[in-house]
Amino acid sequence: MSFSPKMNYFFGNNGMGKTNLLDALFYLSFTKNHTNLLDFQLIRHGEEFCVLQGYYHNNEIRDEIYCGIKHKQRKVFKRNKKEYDRLSEHIGLIPIVMISPEDTELIQGGSAERRKFVDMIISQYDKTYLRLLIHYNKVLQQRNSLLKERAVDDSLFDIFDEQLISDGEFIHQKRKEFITGFLPLFQKYHRVISDGCESVDLQYDSPLDTLSLAVALKEKLSVDKILGYTSIGIHKDDFLFLLGNHLIRKIGSQGQNKTYLIALKLAQFQFLLQKNTSVPILLLDDVFDKLDANRVERIIQLVTQDEFGQIFVTDTNRKYLDEILRGLKHDYKLFQVEEGIIKEIQ
Repeated sequence: MSFSPKMNYFFGNNGMGKTNLLDALFYLSFTKNHTNLLDFQLIRHGEEFCVLQGYYHNNEIRDEIYCGIKHKQRKVFKRNKKEYDRLSEHIGLIPIVMISPEDTELIQGGSAERRKFVDMIISQYDKTYLRLLIHYNKVLQQRNSLLKERAVDDSLFDIFDEQLISDGEFIHQKRKEFITGFLPLFQKYHRVISDGCESVDLQYDSPLDTLSLAVALKEKLSVDKILGYTSIGIHKDDFLFLLGNHLIRKIGSQGQNKTYLIALKLAQFQFLLQKNTSVPILLLDDVFDKLDANRVERIIQLVTQDEFGQIFVTDTNRKYLDEILRGLKHDYKLFQVEEGIIKEIQ
């Protein structure tokens, strides 16, 4: 398939494969899919392997990204026919922002979903953060294994704690810096979409705000041995999504939740744009559902501005299509999706 460098609009009924296309683009950026399926689940039933290839053009730079997945084998990820030693080396090469119905988990789900959202943004522009986050989680796993073994000698934990403290303090500081820079962008986009009718906030909630991780790990060791896992650290951080002064998951309507999430993701786009040399790709999966016409119009006005680069939009019908195309000053392509077959409409 060949896409427009600006707007690509896909329409078709539910279950036809529109989201699969966006998930493929997401996979080529993050080396994993957006819906948390295991790699082998992406292979068509009855087949032994699958292959995904993308060709990217950014000014004078040309990149071919290849992924091959086989049953019971390690997946192969290559850039310009050269395989990566570590998949983390690829993260950030092709910045991408995806808005989808699954994003409701950011509001309704547990703290792990919100940490993942923030970690994914920071990891796209800060390689040190990604490396230390991976290392922290590996050390945490080793410490938890030791706790499950009911180890008696407390000195065994010293080497793990030292690494958790070093990594954790760095990650905590970077998350604080992220919120400081991200919040004004988020509030700006929310004001535009909601026409200033609602106030929103985003707060970082971490035990390290008031505790020394070194002291806390020692104080909690006896409790951790009983629990069988590490109960304190940056893996317990949360990000509070507030509408007014209340958690939006407790008081927000479907429309308010969706507005909140779209503002988050557009702020993510703008934030990455400030951090990267390349413009992120924007994926909008069924974003107009549950929104009133005024909010839809403001979103269309935002994403058709010059600062946005290549955009992929899916919708179940062409209700908003003409309005979007009227707002475009650039190239676009239309596609119809039916039974997994994608056809360009001239």
